[in-house]
Amino acid sequence: MVSNPPEGKQRIQPYLLYSNAARAIDFLVEAFGFEEIERVSMPDGGIGHAEVSMGDCMICLATAVPSMGHASPNDLAGSYSFTLVYVDDVDAHHERACNGGATIIAPPEDKFYGDRSYEARDLEGHRWFFSTHFKDF
Repeated sequence: MVSNPPEGKQRIQPYLLYSNAARAIDFLVEAFGFEEIERVSMPDGGIGHAEVSMGDCMICLATAVPSMGHASPNDLAGSYSFTLVYVDDVDAHHERACNGGATIIAPPEDKFYGDRSYEARDLEGHRWFFSTHFKDF
């Protein structure tokens, strides 16, 4: 019997578009600590599909194809989405992101709802929140 979602996949999978997805994969691994799971290269050198994971969660990504209506955040005015990732040590993660070239929008800070969080922008403008939960609200 076929399982839905497929075995080992989460039910909801964010899918991010980059003008240079190959470079984005390297950045996500180096700066944010993701693990590269899969990379499908296209004949034109772009990435047709890729998967990176952190723990038991996965994010998909690909090269943006403008003729299909795709765009990288750098091609747009403003932000249209954020990705929130819980990590074990947000301060250590922040240091890694800084060393890996991430643009820090807001440094780590304790929030009233019990998370210690920081906000970063990746090399193509996707906005990320990384948090460690330290108390229940």
